[in-house]
Amino acid sequence: MLSTQHNHKVDLLSGNEAIARGAFEAGVAVACGYPGTPSTEILEAVATYKPALYCEWSPNEKVAFEVAVGASLSGARSIVTMKHVGLNVAADPLMTFSYVGAVGGMVACVADDPGMHSSQNEQDTRHYARLAKVPLFEPADSQEAKDFLKIALDVSEQFQTPILLRLTTRVSHSRGLVTLLEDRKPAAQPGFVKDPPRYVPIPMWGRLMRHRVEERLPKLIEAAEQSPLNRIEMRDPEFGIVTSSIAYQYVRDVFPEASVLKLGWSYPFPDKVIRQFAGQVKRILVVEELDDFLEEHIKALGIACEGRNIVPGIGELTPSRLRQVKARLEGREPSAIPTPTPVSDLPARPPVLCPGCPHRGIFYALTQFDVVVTGDIGCYSLGVFPPLNRMDTILCMGAGVSMPQGFEKAGEPKKIVGMVGDSTFFHSGITGLLNIVHNRGASTIVVVDNRTTAMTGHQDNPGTEYNLMGEVTPAISIEAIARACGVRRVETVNPYELERTIQVFKEALEAKEATVIVSRAPCPLHEGKPVGKPLAMDASVCQECGECLNLGCPAVEKREGHGLHINDLLCGGCGMCAQVCPFAAISPIQTAQS
Repeated sequence: MLSTQHNHKVDLLSGNEAIARGAFEAGVAVACGYPGTPSTEILEAVATYKPALYCEWSPNEKVAFEVAVGASLSGARSIVTMKHVGLNVAADPLMTFSYVGAVGGMVACVADDPGMHSSQNEQDTRHYARLAKVPLFEPADSQEAKDFLKIALDVSEQFQTPILLRLTTRVSHSRGLVTLLEDRKPAAQPGFVKDPPRYVPIPMWGRLMRHRVEERLPKLIEAAEQSPLNRIEMRDPEFGIVTSSIAYQYVRDVFPEASVLKLGWSYPFPDKVIRQFAGQVKRILVVEELDDFLEEHIKALGIACEGRNIVPGIGELTPSRLRQVKARLEGREPSAIPTPTPVSDLPARPPVLCPGCPHRGIFYALTQFDVVVTGDIGCYSLGVFPPLNRMDTILCMGAGVSMPQGFEKAGEPKKIVGMVGDSTFFHSGITGLLNIVHNRGASTIVVVDNRTTAMTGHQDNPGTEYNLMGEVTPAISIEAIARACGVRRVETVNPYELERTIQVFKEALEAKEATVIVSRAPCPLHEGKPVGKPLAMDASVCQECGECLNLGCPAVEKREGHGLHINDLLCGGCGMCAQVCPFAAISPIQTAQS
């Protein structure tokens, strides 16, 4: 831990909460981002410090990054938050802002997800720092998360550069004691100073900016060499480990005897410190999560080291996996990592849509048609699983709208249905819709609008009535945007009304032009109440045809020797099972009040 403060309040904070606290203490004026696990809670925690600073959920990460840049160029301090795949969306402004440079401190807090706990890929954000030629900070615990953010803001202003602060799932979500300062640094008085050669990277000025970026790097290297964020911990001179981020905690746990070079300011690489450490130990191991970012550079310095040959580069690094590395280093056969023993008599629990989820109606309706369904990132991704089986592709946010055009224009014989959530539609679906209309596509696009950003924890989006600050704000109409994009066939359905939903799909798939279907019903989990009265199965009428099971609702159970049953403790009262039952064996439970 960096902090040496005394006589201040100490609290138990997650890494994400500590980032928010650091933003408050450091005088940040603007904080923005797009929700995505494991970064989501940063801005939710920032919102608790209003009105000291402004915060918002932006429509996507690129917009969020650009909002933060605007605040920085006004002279105010700002942060932007996102998960690793979000930085792909924001990479365009990152690259050019490296040229333009910060005025008020600006830090992009990016959370990687080793192990893909809640992501569609593993990705190492550190490469973006080298690509953009900007500093990279890697905290290893909650106290460092707060301290590093504050230092990063200072470095950003000193060297007129954006900073990448890389978190990982474990740093973001693990809790640790954090020293809280009582005072908040006064926020800078904003005031933009007109200077086109500084802020406008047209070629004649951009070429000069490019030189300034290269001139900045040696200065950043020198600062990294002298920074307390990089430190040598000498113990056994026979064996040393170079590490960073949460891997440092695992190294201290598994290799307590080893000397350690802990890199907190990982890029630009502090070569002098690395060489100094290499000169003090006989054998070096590089321990890092995901790619061999540090190892590759250390070897390029001519320093012999081990790393990816024995440290796994796929999946999340854990103390157990590191103990296997230690065994190999010592010439021992590594012990198998213990795995939980499954209990044979427990039923399987595959991921499913919640009871009463409105998306179930859309997927069930789609089972009536032989179509290709391009999916997207959201709760509705679960539609890929049996018994619905109605999602065929997932790529990235917005691709559910963009990919149908490619299928269609390639000559795919089946009709194409693209699916996107309400928040994702605002994030990156609109441009794909524009492309379909402009280039004369005829795909059917479904926007499943459950009135919230459900997958990441029910955050507001431009289609809801509130913003992150809790202020009432206009709810943007998806239908109006679709029509403004040039779509003439726009339909709105209640997905609980299966017959009409199926009919709307039939008409859309027969049409010779693009159709947008807005499926609108609130998420019951967000609403905190069931859709309707719970239902019951009349065993004397049920023929056990299994049609209700095709909905994939966890409330509908098939008990060995007891036939079909509706668990009233799980039932959300949506009524879809009653609609599909051909024998009218399902009806609402009658109560004394009814």
